[in-house]
Amino acid sequence: MTGGRAVVTGIGVVAPSGVGADAHWRTVLAGRRRTGPITLFDAAGYPTRLGGEVVDFDPARYADNRALVQTDRWTHLGFAATALALADAGLPERATDPYGWAVTLASASGGNLFGQRELQRLWSSPSRTVGAYQSIAWFYAASVGQLSIRHQAKGPCGVLVAESAGGLDSLAHAVRAVRRGASVVLAGATECPLSPYALACQLRSGLLSEVADPEHAYRPFDATASGYLPAEGGAVFVVEELDHARARGARSYGEVTGWGATHDAAHTTSDSAGDPHQYARAMRLALGRAGVEPDEVDVVVPDALGVPRYDRAEASALRAVFGARTPPVSTHKELTGRAHQGGSALDVATALLAFAHDTLPASAGPEVVAEGCELDFLRAPRRPRTRVALVCARGFDGFNSALVLRGAPPAGEEG
Repeated sequence: MTGGRAVVTGIGVVAPSGVGADAHWRTVLAGRRRTGPITLFDAAGYPTRLGGEVVDFDPARYADNRALVQTDRWTHLGFAATALALADAGLPERATDPYGWAVTLASASGGNLFGQRELQRLWSSPSRTVGAYQSIAWFYAASVGQLSIRHQAKGPCGVLVAESAGGLDSLAHAVRAVRRGASVVLAGATECPLSPYALACQLRSGLLSEVADPEHAYRPFDATASGYLPAEGGAVFVVEELDHARARGARSYGEVTGWGATHDAAHTTSDSAGDPHQYARAMRLALGRAGVEPDEVDVVVPDALGVPRYDRAEASALRAVFGARTPPVSTHKELTGRAHQGGSALDVATALLAFAHDTLPASAGPEVVAEGCELDFLRAPRRPRTRVALVCARGFDGFNSALVLRGAPPAGEEG
């Protein structure tokens, strides 16, 4: 046995950057923005009217009508991302060893569109009723439950709720599940925080950008940073026990080797920026558990909120861990918007695809680095050096997470 090492053998992406890992990778390489006017509802009366949507998404390709009627768009995106991940991993749709398969996803906002529709019906229609599936469709664990049933994953299942940080926490939890005996774990996150209620909740934080031009609305670490744009989508991964993957001849994208999670013990407020010391501590924990020295890190994928004080705090945390000379930093959230837990999962997909393609992609920004955000932003693609990535995420109300990934060698160079 290998001591329960966990590798990623499948990646499923459903995001504004595209449906499928290849489409996402092409968007990242091209640096093409996929944010624009919100169309899932009429946002004309809101100060923020832009977001990142999965365009031309047909959920009927990934689930039957019965399942779609019972669930929210957020779960529809999860159906699609999971189907793509399993196909990518070369695994069947239904578990051959049900008690060896597990599901551990993250969720920040649940079934917003479904819940909004049903509550509007409750308070505006003569019947004063909601649909039979309201109680199970909006709940933040709905996607985990639906996927465990759909794919007959009867091992330990659960949902992580840590705002944006949960997309990384889900992968850490998947590794723990593998070490406890699971052979296959579905991990990651999708989100759909694009409904009138969800947008109103986000606006209350004061952290959304109100810039009307999609090209300038979301610019992390930039001198013109004005906040973030909300987005839907994310990524789901097949995390597999190494011996199990080898026995069936599966391709590996890389290994999850370390993780760290800390908490600021403070609420997000209109003037706070979180605790960079706790954020830095999460990074150090991840590096220490992975047995990686700071100078071994090939690339850092940051949280990149796009709020000036948060960007400065994140840069401060990175300098505290790495010193004045940080590793190359590459972020692509401004291309897609911020999909909360789904966004950090998408960052993991980007890092693993970079190693698979033997190319670290250039950062999508900043154009003009803001004062206090001086980091080594990757300005042009280059080949990996050590194949080690540190992916970082900060969730509102104090969550901090970091994940260390060691990419597999490119095809044909396996040792």
